[in-house]
Amino acid sequence: MSWTEITVLVDKAKTGDREAFGELVVRFQSSVYAMALARVRNPNEAQELAQEVFVHAMRKLPQLRDARCFAGWLRRITARMAINRLTRRGPAFGTDQEVLEGVAGAVKAPEHELEASEAKAELHAGLSKLKAEDRATLEAFYLRGKSLIEMSEEFEAPIGTIKRRLHVARHRLKELLGGTAADLGFESADAELLAV
Repeated sequence: MSWTEITVLVDKAKTGDREAFGELVVRFQSSVYAMALARVRNPNEAQELAQEVFVHAMRKLPQLRDARCFAGWLRRITARMAINRLTRRGPAFGTDQEVLEGVAGAVKAPEHELEASEAKAELHAGLSKLKAEDRATLEAFYLRGKSLIEMSEEFEAPIGTIKRRLHVARHRLKELLGGTAADLGFESADAELLAV
């Protein structure tokens, strides 16, 4: 399904076409579920959250000004609702083995924190050495969370050009940092980008 078809479905759904909204749910349910699962780390809770996201989106859809921003808008709703759910849930108590394992995994040793801090500093240093266009492209996508459509509008370039800029900028940064695409997590990012 192309982005043009998605835009048409969003416009139809905004006028109350439930079949069009159902198509949008089918198209985006796996990505909303994946994002919810990454946030709440519980498959059942992620499923509930995904359903709540779509119910909320259906009610608020008329407020979406630009149908082309649907994917990013849905991503922001999912993130916000996941945060709200985690906040309401509060801290986990008890001796459930799964809870205890999760707590142990959340604690980082000082050397890991130091490594993460050094890697972050190295990454920012590498970003500062990039050309302005490469740096702006990476910052928009990874630091500001812009969707490809939003970036297309911001940079006044087709989505295909934005994808190519991201790909090239990531590899230039990789070369500057002396790492491999796998070291920086770019192989999965390229695969994800090409799937869009």
